[in-house]
Amino acid sequence: MTAGIPSPFPVIDAPRAPLFRRIFATALLAGLIAGLFAAGAQRVKLVPLIEQAEIYEAAGHDHDGAAWEPSPGLERMAYTVLADVLTGIGFALILTGAIAVAGLAGHAVDARRGLLWGAAGFAAFTLAPSLGLPPLPPGAEAAELAARQTWWVAAALATAVGLGLIVFWRPFIVKAAGAAILLLPHLIGAPHAEHPGGTVPGDIAAQFAIASIATAALFWLLLGAVTGWLFRRLG
Repeated sequence: MTAGIPSPFPVIDAPRAPLFRRIFATALLAGLIAGLFAAGAQRVKLVPLIEQAEIYEAAGHDHDGAAWEPSPGLERMAYTVLADVLTGIGFALILTGAIAVAGLAGHAVDARRGLLWGAAGFAAFTLAPSLGLPPLPPGAEAAELAARQTWWVAAALATAVGLGLIVFWRPFIVKAAGAAILLLPHLIGAPHAEHPGGTVPGDIAAQFAIASIATAALFWLLLGAVTGWLFRRLG
């Protein structure tokens, strides 16, 4: 491009390209590490609980014509690892993008601050939705899928926006608005099944919910720390 003539496409100017490469490289590496960790943690605690729940589910339902699912053993493990790694990379892209935007506003990041970003991700994508819709094992009764998905997305977005306003804005009125946005989905209430219960015993369902939330907490803290460290290192 001729010197002195501004580009009509500033988003692809050379000075911006390293930032995009830094975001994607950080997300790929951090997502891979956190995803593999999540797969290992799930194999230790969650998979045995799922297998127990599936026994009760099979006993209480007729599975003729059921949808395809991976066979137990290596095939299921491979699909679980793949899903966890892809999920990790997806969340890492969101987290790294948010960190990059905050960095442009003067908020530096490292491994320690990355832990705080990871905690915020856990609050938005796991803790807040779980307050209304706790993780459920196979065989547990739940509300209609579309209603649950809509409320989950609303809770996650409201938490992310609310935390952002509370943390990054100084005026009290803005912080108060952030707190109100954060609480709004819970004041509306999450959808629930008309007849709660299902074929799975309550103790297995409780263990599954606790283990799912604990695994997610470790996943997000690791993802935040690794993302913060890599983003600073690659910069």
